[in-house]
Amino acid sequence: MRIIVLSILALGLVATAVVVSTAPGVVLDPKVVSYTLPDGLEWRDNASGTNQTVTLYGDPTRPEPYAMLIRWKAGNMSRPHSHPNDRIFLVLSGTWWVGTDSKFDPDATVPMPAGSYVVHHAKGVHFDGAKEGDTVIMVHGMGPATTSAAEQK
Repeated sequence: MRIIVLSILALGLVATAVVVSTAPGVVLDPKVVSYTLPDGLEWRDNASGTNQTVTLYGDPTRPEPYAMLIRWKAGNMSRPHSHPNDRIFLVLSGTWWVGTDSKFDPDATVPMPAGSYVVHHAKGVHFDGAKEGDTVIMVHGMGPATTSAAEQK
């Protein structure tokens, strides 16, 4: 778990460093440093149009480590669900709202402001999203990143 925590902290620092532009005339050695500036990120809409994602590394559909950025669009929440593996999050901007129950109730969520570190433990039922403004989170985990519905009505 310590390695995962250190990895997510390092990714947060990398994400922050990406927004810093280089000095004019400076060329970085691509064998030493690789990077993508914000306008080079290829955001993809999910099927329901509630969020967008960018895979930073790995393949979340395969049994390997991965990291992604998720941009929750304002006013969108997931329904109660779980995942088979731990998922580790860092809130980069906005406020991410998290609840832990099989009954969907947006009023029973806790705000996670930018800078918050959150772990969704394997098989734990939760729901989350962006109640107010857009929110960007970074998630790191071990794939495959599957989701099981768990809502009680």
